[in-house]
Amino acid sequence: MNVIYLSPGFPAEMPLFVRGLQQVGARVLGVGDQPMSAMPREARDALSDYLQIGGFGDEAKVVEEVRHWLRGRSVDRVECLWERLMYLAARLRETFSVPGMSMAQTTVFRDKERMKQAVERAGLRVPRHGRARSKQEAWAAVEHTGYPAIVKPIDGAGSKDTFRCNDRGEFEQALQRTAHVPEISVEEYIDGEELTYDTICGNGKILYENVSLYRPKPMILAQNEWISMQNIVLRDIYADLPRPGVELGHGVLRALDFQTGFTHMEWFRTAAGEAVFGEIGGRPPGARLVHAMNYSCDIDLFRGWAEAVCRGTLSQDTTKKYNASMIFKRAQGQGIVRAYQGLDELMQRYGKYVATIELTPIGEQKRDWRKVVVGDGWVVVRHPDLAFTLEMSERFVNDLRIVAG
Repeated sequence: MNVIYLSPGFPAEMPLFVRGLQQVGARVLGVGDQPMSAMPREARDALSDYLQIGGFGDEAKVVEEVRHWLRGRSVDRVECLWERLMYLAARLRETFSVPGMSMAQTTVFRDKERMKQAVERAGLRVPRHGRARSKQEAWAAVEHTGYPAIVKPIDGAGSKDTFRCNDRGEFEQALQRTAHVPEISVEEYIDGEELTYDTICGNGKILYENVSLYRPKPMILAQNEWISMQNIVLRDIYADLPRPGVELGHGVLRALDFQTGFTHMEWFRTAAGEAVFGEIGGRPPGARLVHAMNYSCDIDLFRGWAEAVCRGTLSQDTTKKYNASMIFKRAQGQGIVRAYQGLDELMQRYGKYVATIELTPIGEQKRDWRKVVVGDGWVVVRHPDLAFTLEMSERFVNDLRIVAG
């Protein structure tokens, strides 16, 4: 199977998906704007061929470059797991008549307003919402949603340019701060726990599913440097907390007719137990969450995704063995990382339950928390018992300090 893979070397986890494709027997034809020498070794070693282009901005030009480069070679799949290139991937699929998300389906997954409309038509609960291309439209939308409201880009990713507005004054400030965004989504703010529902699908069948709990909400993390985020992969996804989101997720996948690949949905569970749709991407979760899911099951979902794409199956045992909490640390202070405080004591107490730990090395520059979600390192702790997992996670949040100065 010949698989075109867009941007095999970036973002950081892409080389692992490229390696997964190679491991299941695919010939991976990479297309990217990096020199081959600049890519991580996992990507370089897994590629059968590589086309370096000048940039991804001109999609028509990229399509013609790829067509010329292939020189009559057949294409079986076009894969892209980086959100900003999903339209290009769809265009290439239609050009070469290969299966996968079309331009029309990609638009639903990228345009938050069309996405919510499709989910709402299926009878599923979504926040009150509206699209705005001007200040006048934005004020009309917030009249419908009420306060608190959320303002974010219509096709954004993560929490960039996303703001909670409690009143008219804050809404006006949010409009000023998003003035560079061509279209925004104005939504009802949902008060509740924020969770994910993640899947790998093959030919319309769910082959793997996961629920994770965010602590705190990503939007709060994006606004406060001092917070250590926790992403908690839940062992029992049919327990009381996650079960409504699983049921919601099944309905969303049917409503959007998703067939093959990774999905990452975010949803809210209110105090009354209601599951409310947030948004969904036809891609894996970022911020190392696939690693945490791997640690929960002792499997390789990078390879599992590749098997689903190429064969429509996932042959690994996906049974959840552990709850797994991933903690992102941010150094305190500015400048060079000088010390780790509390790490030895934590490892003595919980070391056998630590699946992995990677911290910014002492002597290196502190990472910019606004640009790097992982911050100055990450720790994964895991255990079959959720309460004990949460206890360990809180201890690494509160007792481990990375000191810069």
